[in-house]
Amino acid sequence: MQLLREPLELRRACDDARARGLTVGLVPTMGALHEGHAALVREARKRADFVAVSVFVNPTQFGVNEDLARYPRTLDSDMAKVEAAGASAVFAPSEGGMYPPGDETRVRVGATATDLCGAHRPGHFEGVATVVAKLFAIAGPCTAVFGRKDYQQLQVIKRFTTDLFFPVTIIGLRTVREIDGLAMSSRNAYLTPEQRSAALGIPRGLTAASRAFDAGERRAGVLASLARAEVEPIATSIDYVDVADPDSVRAHKSAEIVGERALIALAIRLGGARLIDNMVLGEEPPPLP
Repeated sequence: MQLLREPLELRRACDDARARGLTVGLVPTMGALHEGHAALVREARKRADFVAVSVFVNPTQFGVNEDLARYPRTLDSDMAKVEAAGASAVFAPSEGGMYPPGDETRVRVGATATDLCGAHRPGHFEGVATVVAKLFAIAGPCTAVFGRKDYQQLQVIKRFTTDLFFPVTIIGLRTVREIDGLAMSSRNAYLTPEQRSAALGIPRGLTAASRAFDAGERRAGVLASLARAEVEPIATSIDYVDVADPDSVRAHKSAEIVGERALIALAIRLGGARLIDNMVLGEEPPPLP
């Protein structure tokens, strides 16, 4: 497996793979990888011959007082994980490599990025869109695999990929969970044992909303309140617990009646960790049986 440090090295590797008749897969990550990321790599490997995994803690998607400085950086173990999962190369650039001197260009995002996390993390999705657009421009025609745990991010990426005519096929892979239902996340490492136990209120909340939806409940406010009832007692603070349109990611008002598919998504803080999770009601099974 190759370790690539410069953008032009990744471009040459992807161009060379295509010149040899191989298809290219791309898995963008910020490192601190876990089994959920390994599942993304395995999915990419099913769909492509040459799979590149980027490991880059992107500064432009972190806001003031967010955890950029302490975000885990574990390149050696990350490389071992993705090599075992079938990666062909790891792209681990420097900040200066991705944002060269004089850098000033950003990808402006629209309504898809407005509600949910967009309302609580100003500039976050602009940073995400900018760095992913850079990766797409470097890698060229490929299949890119992302996790649905970052559901709004996935929809933002799908939107700008279509709007800007990138020659990239986007695949969203279902959230990978621990055996107790908690979504795998690099930020779970911030949790104390007590907070880790408390975090199980998140899959309980999503499951409560899912059961009500399956029983015929369609009022957005009721579905959200069922999830909130499970996370409110355990959260240090709550950014949001919302029901939204799964395609536009527009948050429904409490009195709205949802259709046969609805996104329920939440973001809470437990101590110093910001945890997000979601599921598409009517499409996905709940986190807990």
